[in-house]
Amino acid sequence: MKKIILSISASLLFISCNSTKEVTYKQQSKTPFVWESANVYFLLIDRFKNGNPANDKIINRTKPTGKLRGFEGGDIRGVIQKLDEGYFTDLGINAIWMTPVVEQIHGSVDEGTGNTYGFHGYWTKDWTAIDPSYGTRADLKELVDKAHSKGIRIILDAVINHTGPVTELDPVFPSDWVRTSPKCTYNSYNTFINCTLVENLPDVLTESNKEVSLPPMLVEKWKKEGRYEQEVAELDAFFKKTGYPRAPRYYIMKWLADYIADFGIDGYRADTVKHTYEDVWKDFETVCQSTFEEYKKNNPAKVLDDNKFFTVGEVYGYNISGKKFYDFGDKKVDYFINGFSSLINFDFRNEAKMNYEDLFSKYNSILQNDLKDYSVMNYISSHDDGYPFDKQREKIFEAGTKLLLTPGISQVYYGDETSRPLDIPGTQGDATLRSFMNWEEFEFNKTTYKIHEHYKKLGQFRANHPAIGAGIHKQISSSPYVFSRTFVKSNYKDEIVVGLDLPSGKKEINVGTIFANGTKVKDAYSGKTAIVENEKISIDTNYNIVLLEKM
Repeated sequence: MKKIILSISASLLFISCNSTKEVTYKQQSKTPFVWESANVYFLLIDRFKNGNPANDKIINRTKPTGKLRGFEGGDIRGVIQKLDEGYFTDLGINAIWMTPVVEQIHGSVDEGTGNTYGFHGYWTKDWTAIDPSYGTRADLKELVDKAHSKGIRIILDAVINHTGPVTELDPVFPSDWVRTSPKCTYNSYNTFINCTLVENLPDVLTESNKEVSLPPMLVEKWKKEGRYEQEVAELDAFFKKTGYPRAPRYYIMKWLADYIADFGIDGYRADTVKHTYEDVWKDFETVCQSTFEEYKKNNPAKVLDDNKFFTVGEVYGYNISGKKFYDFGDKKVDYFINGFSSLINFDFRNEAKMNYEDLFSKYNSILQNDLKDYSVMNYISSHDDGYPFDKQREKIFEAGTKLLLTPGISQVYYGDETSRPLDIPGTQGDATLRSFMNWEEFEFNKTTYKIHEHYKKLGQFRANHPAIGAGIHKQISSSPYVFSRTFVKSNYKDEIVVGLDLPSGKKEINVGTIFANGTKVKDAYSGKTAIVENEKISIDTNYNIVLLEKM
């Protein structure tokens, strides 16, 4: 069973460009993993790949639903199969974020968009169990172990703010655990928090320090499953060691931390962050970090590196222009000092309309100054944003280029790399963003193949060079457009040069002082090589992009 983690209790060192201190940089055979430059693949487990059809109907969720609002069969086994095939490695993915794996409500509800089941993972019934439709504990362990063997981190999704809706099969949690009214009005700081997000979505009393007993439905469920005594013993040990009150939020934190203790996951994406008081997330980060440290201490052979546990917050509406703060109108909150390494950047899909240099230089300026030692996660499409950068998939190559070359963390939403449609006839609301992965397109669609190759080349370049997301950006020339990125950590240094919107065929690229004269460089996009002469290279390729790295 679960291990108890209980000791409650690097920053990156960038060398200034104008520093006079002499530093000897060493070439490392293995590129260090840097969260601030991660290339994250985000997938809905139920919509990615059906690896085990035997679990499709393991729970009787068979009522007719609105289009794309029922379980479609995707599972953890399907993700494992793509890991085994090298799919994520080929894309240069070094972290996979999956929607919640916890057991979902068994019933369905109609929120006005058709009958809906909790296929998406955000309607929790039991935080301590993996939903059988997604797979088993053995599946999750295999997934994490195999991902780690390939240098890929696993991020799970943490929901603390609410339970799943109440149905005929899913009773409401006790009144000392949740509120069922009022519905949020979203016109001030407190009216985002002390309320339910929507009707019939019980809101966990995350602000309460009142000691509460276990919900009767969980007690009954665990007894039937033969694990009640073990769960209670673990909770007793957790609360004794930490000194936390037996309040709802700390029960949930313990249950979520068990996925770190039991499986060694590397990070959490926190759901609905601004709908709780910010101290909740500071405590959550403390519990996760101490659990992660204990896991690494107990499993030295499984330690990937000395990175801390990763936390990224979904503060809906936050954008990088807000820098360290989210503005509620009557209050500004700094979530970076309240538990988060990074926040999702909800405005990238708008700012991607900017030209390359304006986009890159803006993000570089903020990340290298106001958000130093933190980061943002950029996306062009997602599971709950009805206004993606390119909803009709008309600018697929530009979208990929901007996403994967902009400073910050890149989040590839499943199907960005295959031009999966984001506008499905007959769907309502966010269901249109959540169609099943279009694997069949690989068999006959030349455009799908080409965009997939584009993402592979850019993704692998990004994975091999932390300078892309975490380095200092500098324009070398405006026409043709060429820029450099330089990343320094301790005595490691990474430098690259990129040219965009170049002419096809023979071209001359100014590399500035990034590569010394006589240096042999490789264009990672075409595979061709060149020698630097007079701070320039000459190269003949069929592409309008070059990704230059030192050989």
